[in-house]
Amino acid sequence: MAHFKKKQAGTKQGVPTSAMPDVVFMLLIFFMVTTVLREVELQVQVNYAAAENIEKIEQKRLVSYIYIGPERLSGNRLGETRVQIDDALIDDMGSIRTIMYDKLMEEPRLIVSLRVDEDSEFGIITDVQQELRHAGTLRINYSTRREI
Repeated sequence: MAHFKKKQAGTKQGVPTSAMPDVVFMLLIFFMVTTVLREVELQVQVNYAAAENIEKIEQKRLVSYIYIGPERLSGNRLGETRVQIDDALIDDMGSIRTIMYDKLMEEPRLIVSLRVDEDSEFGIITDVQQELRHAGTLRINYSTRREI
């Protein structure tokens, strides 16, 4: 009785990995280019006021944020209403003018977005608006949450 042997194909069944480094580097570059890192550590609390008619800003790179709200203290306590630009709390309202003027010189199409807590003192908001006017940053918007 003759035993027949099955012929096996001479190809390997493994996954080709020669293009793997190219794919890895393309993914790495993609994520490096598209990822936006969180830039600001909030030191004030901001609960946005509700609004019905809102419009989304498409060019986020042109926007500089000013946060106005009660200062966050240790132990989940809240302090007085403060103004924060980038990572710094502003003690002197006059410094808002110079900071925002410098930002305007870097980006002439600058939009200033005020992120104001709904319970903030209106006098501070008015002072910030006056300083922005003196700095020449006249493109201002207010961040809100959509009213349901």
